[in-house]
Amino acid sequence: MAENLHCGRFVLNAERPLVMGIVNLTDDSFSGDGFGANAVLAINRGLQMVEQGAHMLDLGAESTRPGAEVVSLQQEVDRLLPVIEGLRYCGVALSVDTSKPEVMRLAINAGADMINDIAALSAPGALDIVAASQAAVCLMHMQGTPETMQANPHYVDVVAEVAEFLAERVAAAEIAGIPLNRICVDPGFGFGKTLEHNIELLRRLAELRVPGLPLLVGMSRKTMLGLLTGRATAERMPAGIAAHVLAVFRGARILRVHDVAATRDAMAVVQAVEDY
Repeated sequence: MAENLHCGRFVLNAERPLVMGIVNLTDDSFSGDGFGANAVLAINRGLQMVEQGAHMLDLGAESTRPGAEVVSLQQEVDRLLPVIEGLRYCGVALSVDTSKPEVMRLAINAGADMINDIAALSAPGALDIVAASQAAVCLMHMQGTPETMQANPHYVDVVAEVAEFLAERVAAAEIAGIPLNRICVDPGFGFGKTLEHNIELLRRLAELRVPGLPLLVGMSRKTMLGLLTGRATAERMPAGIAAHVLAVFRGARILRVHDVAATRDAMAVVQAVEDY
């Protein structure tokens, strides 16, 4: 059973699936929903997701789509901080999707409750910054970098290798002073994985659970769903719902999604069956 996640100002009950709404502050989001520097639109989108039932919001100001280029620290901060300020008292935990230690520090100081790092706090200083705060962290697996990760992903056993990486990063975080009740893990669907790798990860997702830590997954609108259905990015919501329902039955406890209302409806059905 997953423990509660101590997430900045909040303690989240991870025994039941939590829905994390995605608020993109980029101008090159793969899903076409990036708000760029328009903080007002981003804040309004976040508030709408809260009304739809999001338990958390994930704010990202640097695209991590395949082939994405690194943005400057200043640009990332300029996009993030006004939105954190505007959503700080929206009633749900705010996660910030970044790999830059200085952005982490500024975001936490501005009110972020969680750091969602595709590099699993591997940048120098990242572990110490999170350890010195009350923020939670999501440690994600990625092979390569966003610029190169889809060039030629290769594994002998993708599930075993991802599980080993996550266990190593959890151990590093704990040694750095981040308690286990502030950590969740993410296998990184689509981050340095082929379609076959992604399907194998989903099929064997239960093997990736770290005892006591919530498992976060994000497949919303991703290329893997397009390859399976032939649908364009904006038409992948039904496939994403199916993928996330399968993930929940295999142990996922946090779902990072674009479509909050539809996901909450799906989880209501899942929970009714589980509770019956």
